[in-house]
Amino acid sequence: MSNEPVSPRNLTHLDDQGRARMVDVSSKPVSLRRAVAEAVVQMAPATLEAISGGAAPKGDVLAAARIAGIHAAKRTSDLIPLCHPLPIDAIDIAIDAVPPNQVRIVASCLVEARTGVEMEAMAAAAVAALTIYDMTKAVDRGMVIGPIRLIEKTGGQSGNWRRDADR
Repeated sequence: MSNEPVSPRNLTHLDDQGRARMVDVSSKPVSLRRAVAEAVVQMAPATLEAISGGAAPKGDVLAAARIAGIHAAKRTSDLIPLCHPLPIDAIDIAIDAVPPNQVRIVASCLVEARTGVEMEAMAAAAVAALTIYDMTKAVDRGMVIGPIRLIEKTGGQSGNWRRDADR
């Protein structure tokens, strides 16, 4: 990432007058695109034990988070105003306990489309994390969500991108 100022000409969601617009992707070819994002939820060790042991007061936290993540990916264009609605072909939500006090969510989305699926993967990870918070907030209001970040994306005109381990 550069620290140089971003020119409005480089922001594709702005028209020539600086007004918000949905990017026209009609001339782009349809291609296979994949994105992987992650979110981390930090919590008290006892909260992680309750989640892992199935003892959370609201039920199966991880199952609810998985479903919420899938739903969020499918509804991303309803949440993010300038996102194109995409016919997502596959969504995978992996949720792992990371002792002593974290849950890691990895969301993968796959689509054949004219635009990328990064926002869908990030929305899936974020909403899964929020669901974990919602289902366990009665026992641990001090949980912290983050980072939420893109891990990799493949396909499309801009090619492949992968987060460096030290980034």
